[in-house]
Amino acid sequence: MNSEENIVISGVAGRFPESDNVKELEKNLFNKIDMVTEDTRRFKNDNPELPKRMGKINNINKFDALFFGINPNQANAMDPMSRMLMEHAYEAIVDAGINPSTLKGSKTGVFIAACFSETEKICLYEKKWANNGYGITGCSKAMYANRLSYWLGLTGPSYTVDSACSSSIVAIENAYRSIKSGQCDAALVGAANLCLHPSLSYQYTKLGALSPDGYCKTFDADANGFVRAEAVGIIYLQKLKNAKRVYGTIVNCKTNCDGYKEQGITLPSSLMHSNLIRELYDECKVSPNDVKYMEAHGTGTKIGDPQEIMAIDIGLCSNRKEPLIVGSIKTNLGHAESASGIVSVTKIIIANETGKIPPNLHFNKAKKGLKAIEEGRIRIITEAENWNGGYAGVSGLGFGGSNAHCLIKSNDKEKINNALPNDDLPRLVMVSGRTEYAVKYILDDIENRPIDVEFIKLLHDIHADRIDGHLYGGYTILNTINSIEKTLQSNCEKVISRKIDILPQKKHSVWFVFSGMGSQWPTMGKSFLLTIFTEAIRKC
Repeated sequence: MNSEENIVISGVAGRFPESDNVKELEKNLFNKIDMVTEDTRRFKNDNPELPKRMGKINNINKFDALFFGINPNQANAMDPMSRMLMEHAYEAIVDAGINPSTLKGSKTGVFIAACFSETEKICLYEKKWANNGYGITGCSKAMYANRLSYWLGLTGPSYTVDSACSSSIVAIENAYRSIKSGQCDAALVGAANLCLHPSLSYQYTKLGALSPDGYCKTFDADANGFVRAEAVGIIYLQKLKNAKRVYGTIVNCKTNCDGYKEQGITLPSSLMHSNLIRELYDECKVSPNDVKYMEAHGTGTKIGDPQEIMAIDIGLCSNRKEPLIVGSIKTNLGHAESASGIVSVTKIIIANETGKIPPNLHFNKAKKGLKAIEEGRIRIITEAENWNGGYAGVSGLGFGGSNAHCLIKSNDKEKINNALPNDDLPRLVMVSGRTEYAVKYILDDIENRPIDVEFIKLLHDIHADRIDGHLYGGYTILNTINSIEKTLQSNCEKVISRKIDILPQKKHSVWFVFSGMGSQWPTMGKSFLLTIFTEAIRKC
């Protein structure tokens, strides 16, 4: 395939345990914060059989229904996952440098991964909610994807994927194939998981899947199950030729199923998982030895961990000279089930952007019998390590036997002049937002970064036309000299001017005022010659 036809990740957004966005997740990962907590935000846990700890996200009860064009009655009966998918889909589109209103009528697909909805009981079966009809459209899993397509006016494929814990990677595979085949030109791929009711956790406990102490100790000798977690994540996929930023390239994505197993439907198969990995790399003609990092499914279960290590060993480590680095973000924040794959991909994006791979938690000594670790073919990452880019794999395994694997390559294109301007002209950056605080937040972020002309161009593209629903606007004028020299020796402040105000409801017309009505006088422009105005004219 022509490199311009490569499918890349150009936008990302999400909400994760104790992390309201990707930047906070990055900070928590590198600071080795255990994002699994013990509190009663979701339900009072007075069942001694249930683990007390769980990964929980913030602000699930907040939603700007008016901005998203949702009837208040409908908003009240909507699954919170559906609401948050709308919020973060919007953010991912903007993160890709796209004004969301420009997507209307485009052949953009929507592929959402979801498994269980713990809101259905309230909205469909309790009398208080079940008598207004909004519960059906609020909690139907089909609506997770279809409502995004409806709201944004997208005409590509739109559906929800459920293959249990491999759902996210299966959704990415579906989107990848759809773009390659021409069914859509771009795609939103998202996933959501919430833990709102103790009943499902109790079912997992009875299966013997949950860690009694609430710690996910993947590949460790003391591993005793996974910890449930919440997450909402979205990535935006498009062809390289249309992308304004690149977090990574989807080199290949593939799925298969274990089929019949004598041991039972929920037991993983290292044979079928390793077959999938081998087939994927053969198909895209990438040597397994070129894969430098593997983000494993890695749930920390007694049976799952050995089977996965065996599959990775067979699929990627046969002729390896140096050990393959393996990690699992589930040790940091828990198992987000249907959303776990998107969370893992987000971790790879963080590694690509920072040049460091975030570490695992709770790994001290490898579980006995994991020969690939014992013999040095696989090494579990326990401290942040430098990442010079290259190929990274990510796996998702469903408890019904659905396996998925995705190969991601970092963006090897370097920024010209490190994205610094090659002049000392001030930079005007104009933005808008739903609230005054939103505009202030964006401007603060811009002003706290080094000057990056590519990033400023991205913001110009987003805000060139008015964004529907944005009530406030603002601008900042940045002094380029101070940023280039990276010193305070200059008397110039970095921010020359800044203002935030309510946007006018109507677009103002442009006026041209003609002179010649007695308003001019001799030497009236002389004072301009003694200012920076003269230098600016000379440069332009």
